[in-house]
Amino acid sequence: MEKYIEGNKAAWEEAFDNRHASWGADITERVEKEDYPFFNDEMVAVLKKINTKGAVIGQFCCNNGRELLSLVKSGSAARGVGFDIAENQISFANEKAKELNLPCEFVAANVYDIDDSHKEEFDVVIITIGALCWFDNLDRFFAVIAKCMKLGAVIVINEQHPCTNMLATQGDEPYNPDHKKECHYSYFEHEWTGNGGMYYMTQKNYESKTFTDYTHSMSEIMSGMCSNGIMITGLQEFDYDISGGFSDIDCTGFPLSMIVQGKKQ
Repeated sequence: MEKYIEGNKAAWEEAFDNRHASWGADITERVEKEDYPFFNDEMVAVLKKINTKGAVIGQFCCNNGRELLSLVKSGSAARGVGFDIAENQISFANEKAKELNLPCEFVAANVYDIDDSHKEEFDVVIITIGALCWFDNLDRFFAVIAKCMKLGAVIVINEQHPCTNMLATQGDEPYNPDHKKECHYSYFEHEWTGNGGMYYMTQKNYESKTFTDYTHSMSEIMSGMCSNGIMITGLQEFDYDISGGFSDIDCTGFPLSMIVQGKKQ
């Protein structure tokens, strides 16, 4: 396992160990009572057009499992398999699957290292906000994803828009509250490191173990998919934030999020 991935594993497990009491507390109730909880309206519209009934669904970088549990239940899937590097999050997700009596299995694994035991397993793959940035090489990443997809399988990616890579957020030195859409960073800047923790999970600021993440251009995402036999079948771009970092410029015309769809040829 690459050193930066080992570091991210330790940092994510630290964050989850220090999670706020509310983080994940609503999963069981919402999955039981709601239709497609934890997805935004545009993502729900896309998922409802996909035939997930009786399907095997995979999610890569599944975090605490809430989205996969939601889709398997609401979409009447036969089974779901989620992968994440943080072992404590995976244990939590498996506990939730048992509570909900849903046919979901969560596996602690680095995506790069997923072996052939999952080859051509999935009819549907989902990738959600905050997944792609943890990998230095999207061609390598999508090679693994494609390996795990059946011929004709579909993939849906709901992610932060690459244009946000250029923006500064509160706490960044160049951030200016009077010019929130001013671009300070290169669209093609690649590697970032930080020790600021995961506030969305912990609801507190703390000196964390080192997180290393990577920005990717739209061309890197598209090329990574296409070079591994995944044909792009749809792209939607939105000016609303799903990351929690840019909500103060929602609906002001700046591209903040997107949905990319593909199919394995």
